[in-house]
Amino acid sequence: MDRSEQMREQSTGKLLWSFSLPTIVGMLVSSLYNIIARIFVGRGIGSLAIAATTIAFPIMILLMAVSLLIGVGATALVSIKLGEQKKDEAEKVAGNAMTMLILLPAALAVLFLLYTEPVLIAFGASAAVFPYARDFTQIIMLGSVFGSISMGMNNLIRAEGNPKMAMYTQILGAVVSVALNYIFIFIFHWGIKGSALATILAQLVSAIWVLSYFFTGRSLVKIRWKNLRPTRSVLGSIMAIGFAPFGVQIASCIQQLILNKTLMSHGGDMALAAIGIVMSLSTLLFMPILGLSQGAQPIIGYNYGARRYKRVRETWKMAVFAGTGIAVVGFLAINIWPVQLVELFSKGDAALTAMTVHAMIIFFALLPVLGFQITSSIYFQAVGKARQAAVLSLSRQFLIFIPLLLILPRFWGIDGVWRTAPISDALSAALTGVFIYLEMKKLRQEEDKQVGEEENGDTGLEPAPGSLCSSEK
Repeated sequence: MDRSEQMREQSTGKLLWSFSLPTIVGMLVSSLYNIIARIFVGRGIGSLAIAATTIAFPIMILLMAVSLLIGVGATALVSIKLGEQKKDEAEKVAGNAMTMLILLPAALAVLFLLYTEPVLIAFGASAAVFPYARDFTQIIMLGSVFGSISMGMNNLIRAEGNPKMAMYTQILGAVVSVALNYIFIFIFHWGIKGSALATILAQLVSAIWVLSYFFTGRSLVKIRWKNLRPTRSVLGSIMAIGFAPFGVQIASCIQQLILNKTLMSHGGDMALAAIGIVMSLSTLLFMPILGLSQGAQPIIGYNYGARRYKRVRETWKMAVFAGTGIAVVGFLAINIWPVQLVELFSKGDAALTAMTVHAMIIFFALLPVLGFQITSSIYFQAVGKARQAAVLSLSRQFLIFIPLLLILPRFWGIDGVWRTAPISDALSAALTGVFIYLEMKKLRQEEDKQVGEEENGDTGLEPAPGSLCSSEK
């Protein structure tokens, strides 16, 4: 059974398992290497270095935003085009995506290197933290193109139905990064610069691995030289879909900036170190859910493009159920072993451990609802409904979180910062529930209409309603 036939005919449960398991494993490995790298930084360099990585976090989020703008947008569009049996158009999307994955991060790197000091100070770097943050971020930016290619093109590998290859990319990068972080920090004693260098070298290895897949004839969707020249219509479609995850990351960047400033006002460098630890654990908790959602995305997108709406709904339901299960497991782990988890980073610092444990319990109080919220938001990306995806993705981290972050600390101090997260989770999940209810109702109506067409002998296939190939753009 070839990949296209597999998308159309194999049971949605088996498809979701086969697509999501490699993606989840890859995401878990990726998040674990980030955590291990931060553990090495905390134990090998100290709490100021952890605070520095927290200051640098918005910069890394911005780089990720660019990769997702192009990578996720192209992934959804490629899946839909393949579902519509338009392979040539899918290859044009892939070629345009690759070009932009090189140009955009390169431009950001130049801008940052020109304005490093004012940017880091604006992001909350104190005099003590600034040297660490500067050394770390400048090296990261020099290798920004490697990370962009690795992440963005890896999404395309998943889109064409090869999740195992995408998983291998993430595992390779993680193993190289962990090994080099240990060598550079504990053996060569290169400090924070060593950690940054380990990160970009790992991204370089991953980028070479991904490009070899596309340029050695193994891919279904080929990267052809004629498609590398950017086309306005193609880039417009890619960015329309990719704007939702891009917007989320930009919102997260702004959120982190405000968060850093607020924490510095109420808790100083220790509070920055605490949120750095919380964010590391947050990555470990969210990546499996995100991996599950990304595994479901090509299945949903392909079957939506092929007008197999029952399979679309089945895949979404199973993704929500599994995502909620993952979130519940993470919630239990945080509440059963909070001290043990924090002490992996804190290097015997009792005050830092106490602050972080307190913050973490509050911050993740409504973690179980995120399985539903994240998978449902990504559903709208998968079917090419950019506006709905953007609203839902931005709701949690921008439209709701940031106003709460500006208001609650005025009443509760630093606890107001921690309480912002669960309140935002509750409100965004409720909004997502309304959107997804209306969407599933519409899909059921399309199914009924399709059954009527088949009974009347009309078997012609038209573009899926709301897709980028229909009139509703």
